[in-house]
Amino acid sequence: MPDPIDRVDSYLICGTPRTGSSLLLGLLESTGVAGRPQAYFRSPDEPRWVDRWQIRRTAEGGFDYADYVRAALATGRTDNGVFGAKLMWGTLEEVVDKLARVYPDLAGNDVALLNRAFGRTRFVFVRRDDVLAQAVSWLRAEQTARWFVGGNGEIGGDAGNGQVPRFDAAGITDIIEMIREHDAAWESWFAAWGIRPLVVRYEELDTDMVATTRRILDFLGLALPAGRTIVARHQRQADDLNRQWIDRYREETADSRDDPPA
Repeated sequence: MPDPIDRVDSYLICGTPRTGSSLLLGLLESTGVAGRPQAYFRSPDEPRWVDRWQIRRTAEGGFDYADYVRAALATGRTDNGVFGAKLMWGTLEEVVDKLARVYPDLAGNDVALLNRAFGRTRFVFVRRDDVLAQAVSWLRAEQTARWFVGGNGEIGGDAGNGQVPRFDAAGITDIIEMIREHDAAWESWFAAWGIRPLVVRYEELDTDMVATTRRILDFLGLALPAGRTIVARHQRQADDLNRQWIDRYREETADSRDDPPA
């Protein structure tokens, strides 16, 4: 049994899209002790969370960010008090800026702001070795507006728009570059603040979801309750079309650029 002194109050799943982060959120929630993690702080979704949580709005339609954080904590905590959430690169800066307005005495100190808002916080960095496969998955999700299938209580991202996915080599290249930039930005931020995140790779999550989830629980100082089963709440989306696009991209770019690492 982990020592309660070593247990965290909160954790943040950090990364870029299509790294298995939504799958991981569902797995962690299924443990019953790792919060109810969601992408609570994605800016475009905030108004919908505000409506769901019935947060009081100003006459101009705005809302108090301190109220928003309190509502997120109330929703995202399990009975043991542990909170979880997901942050993509870019969202982090927005959250820190908003927290600095709530706690101006800590402005400029990212980690202190996060710890003030969420308590003792640890970080899990999810990334994918196969960046090309990640970019193909990202492009399809962006085109179809279907970011996951299944889940439990997400605010959006599973409805889709009916659009048929279309191969776009230039689009894939742009996303590959963005992934590399954002992964590097996360690594730089962790190093700048002296943070040693637990690194979780999509490939190991895909190979053994239960073992990966247990490793995260150990990192957080949490124990899986006796008799509790770790179960996935999201369905796999990759199919033959993903593989066809990957092969086509490699063929079309073989003569013009270095092949992204598989």
